[in-house]
Amino acid sequence: MKIFYAIQATGNGHISRAMELLPYLQKFGTVDIFLSGANSTLPLNAPIKYRSKGLSLFYTCDGSLDYWKIVKSISPYRVMKEVRDLPVEKYDLVINDFECITSLACARKKVPSVNFGHQASFVSDKTPRPDKPSKAGEWILANYAKASNYIGLHFESYDDFIFSPVIKEEILQAEPTNAGHITVYLPSYCDKELIELLKPFRDHRFEVFSRQALKPYTVDHMNFRPVDSKDFNRSLISCHGIVCGAGFETPAEALHLKKKMIAIPIQGQYEQQCNAAALKKIGITTLNKIDDDFTDTFNNWVNDPKTPSVEYQYSTEAIINILMYRCTDLKSRLDIPYPELIFN
Repeated sequence: MKIFYAIQATGNGHISRAMELLPYLQKFGTVDIFLSGANSTLPLNAPIKYRSKGLSLFYTCDGSLDYWKIVKSISPYRVMKEVRDLPVEKYDLVINDFECITSLACARKKVPSVNFGHQASFVSDKTPRPDKPSKAGEWILANYAKASNYIGLHFESYDDFIFSPVIKEEILQAEPTNAGHITVYLPSYCDKELIELLKPFRDHRFEVFSRQALKPYTVDHMNFRPVDSKDFNRSLISCHGIVCGAGFETPAEALHLKKKMIAIPIQGQYEQQCNAAALKKIGITTLNKIDDDFTDTFNNWVNDPKTPSVEYQYSTEAIINILMYRCTDLKSRLDIPYPELIFN
């Protein structure tokens, strides 16, 4: 089987998930990767067949999207040329992790595809939303990467096509400890703003993973570090708690490790507002934004003994088996009952 795998590189979570999925996908055939986007900081340690600047997200220094930079980065001519040239019709299976160019190419060439990942879960109206849903945000989630099939991932299985998060093997095998530090990963903030935010909490040590830091440096009780997968995993596994955005992969791993968490969605990013609504239902402390109440919120949170968590039902291998069973002709070629395919 020839598999086309489109990976969105507007953040590190999609790349992190792809590295876990690839070995299981490769059991079913050859996998050619299309990496689309320009503002991730983690490397994809696998051969990349196709590359695009895609439609990337950019951030200000104060926790919101940089709309002007996003608009300036869009080249309609380049996008339409890539849509025309992307050879999706040469593959037996097209897997799309919320990538627009692949979706448009499949629509143009009438090629079936599967929208696989966290964003696919929002096809269901059972997936949590904020109290005031955004019409524009809902339109983007529904239309940005339309497909003929959907396999969603979320904190909980809100619908029959939504399954557990893909957790890195290093996290799955870890024995969580508490070395006393607070891990911070807020990539929509710059170092200067994070220093001002964390400066008052001198009784706590912070390990801050920064999109600006080129090498580790220390400011008082704050240790700033470049974003590195192994270093971040170490910090998360051994932290007292984590302050992070309301993305998907990092909160999912923190829930698995039973770590205390404050989740702060990026302003203007509707998906993260939806994730915050889901996390709030689980019992996680969530903030719409950082304001003058942050000091009280942090102190109450750090001293609260409660650590909400979620038990995930599906392994990564099981999720890939489900994808193959539902979205290809594997069903007709395997004499294996569906439950055994999933859980064995």
